[in-house]
Amino acid sequence: MALAEETKRIAAQFEYTDEDVNKGVQEFLRQMHEGLEKDGTSLSQIPTYVTGVPNGTEKGLYLAVDLGGTNFRVCSIHLNGDTTFNLTYSKVAIPKHLMVTKHASDLFAFLAKQIELFLRTHHEDHFEAHIRRRQTVSTPEGYRDEHIFRLGFTFSFPVQQFGINKGTLMRWTKGFDIPDAIGKDVCALLQQEIDRLRLPVKVAALVNDTVGTLMARSYTSPGKTATLLGAIFGTGTNGAYVEKITNIKKPVEGEYDKTTGLMVINTEWGSFDNQLNILPNTSYDIELDKKSVNPGFQMFEKRVSGMFLGEIVRLVVVDMLKNTDISLFRDENSSHNDWKSTTTIGPESGVFHQWGLDSSIMSIAAADNTPDLSSLRQELEKQLYIYAASLEDALAFKNVAYAVGRRAARLSAVALGAVVLQSGKLGETTDEPIDIGVDGSLVEHYPFFRDMIYEALAAIDGIGPDGAKRIRIGIAKDGSGVGAALIALVAANMEKKGVVDYLTYIKNDVAQKISNAIPGVGEKTTIV
Repeated sequence: MALAEETKRIAAQFEYTDEDVNKGVQEFLRQMHEGLEKDGTSLSQIPTYVTGVPNGTEKGLYLAVDLGGTNFRVCSIHLNGDTTFNLTYSKVAIPKHLMVTKHASDLFAFLAKQIELFLRTHHEDHFEAHIRRRQTVSTPEGYRDEHIFRLGFTFSFPVQQFGINKGTLMRWTKGFDIPDAIGKDVCALLQQEIDRLRLPVKVAALVNDTVGTLMARSYTSPGKTATLLGAIFGTGTNGAYVEKITNIKKPVEGEYDKTTGLMVINTEWGSFDNQLNILPNTSYDIELDKKSVNPGFQMFEKRVSGMFLGEIVRLVVVDMLKNTDISLFRDENSSHNDWKSTTTIGPESGVFHQWGLDSSIMSIAAADNTPDLSSLRQELEKQLYIYAASLEDALAFKNVAYAVGRRAARLSAVALGAVVLQSGKLGETTDEPIDIGVDGSLVEHYPFFRDMIYEALAAIDGIGPDGAKRIRIGIAKDGSGVGAALIALVAANMEKKGVVDYLTYIKNDVAQKISNAIPGVGEKTTIV
């Protein structure tokens, strides 16, 4: 009984009430507006230069590459124009020496070579037929790209973007260290190496994977409504949404298509409320943050994402193990254990090591509704070397994991709800759903995570139960592949518009010169 009471007391610390949710939404909206007005805020609100989302009717063949860590992926995506697509891809490990090479060109030459190998393997017919840069007057540069693959480049490192296909590397992460690349345009670095190989490829777009999630969902989602928001709830968390350009008060340098009146914003909401104005902050949150690699930063992510939820549960378990007044994972004798044994925790158990408890076991705990919690008890043994855990032990673990997971879901609803309110779409007189695309292990594999999000959305002032019913949350897969290809398509359309604008300028300029050359009554002219 003492264990059940202590579990209940600890779980109550993770309660995030309807009132808390509403306070969170108001603070999220405030920080959204702040990020649209100036740089250096908790919510970065980064303009992406992507000024439209697809509707599922787009067609064509596009390339996408993804440098997200130790692997490099090359994809081709054929958009069929009916919300479906065909994807072909290859993946290769980045050689360790290229992650720390002296010259940036060494790494980017390797990436370009992989693109060439992919094209020769999967698109030999196109590869031979493509013609590179026929001279023409169609564009200010004096040439037109014919039959060129447009490529979306997902580059999952911090960049300062200043165009749809322009962005300078701010710093390396994930084990890369190539100082020569810092401050350089990563799209230009890749394009240079592509050009050296004379490949029929243009780097058309620099892609953030969360923006890609939004694009992929908008292409594949049912109905006529364009997707409002793409969100990731996995190892990390982030969201990108469609904002009115008139709401972006800070300067947006570089060229972009202003005619749509819209731009996709990358919120970088993992760092929402780093100041802890409203975020819950238990002793376990404080300890996790203190021992993390970035104390004081990504405070929202540390309460929401899969990377951290398992660690919060682990810290609670360790705290409970230290409490001699309760008997978590220990028995006086076998009569105290329904399996007629005594519980043992192996010395190698992840419970005793930072990051040793993977959040996947929380999904198993949530899904196990068997009378004796046999699935969870087997997993405790398999993953954490906790042998012969009693039913009471397993129930305590399940309840703690549920409390941590439920808080994460309700915090997720704060972000989603704030973006829906910011869009004003609930005020529009239409029955069309407000579409949100999500990706990541939490929304895919954690039982009832989306149900708990909806429960919290219904409690938000300005949304309510009726508004929550209009919000459609659907899975969006492969933002770095399909999404990147779709952003390349948007970039290609912007290019075409630029060409049309330029030809209109040429036509008007020529007409003006001819008009000026025609003499008025009584005037002479010389034709050369």
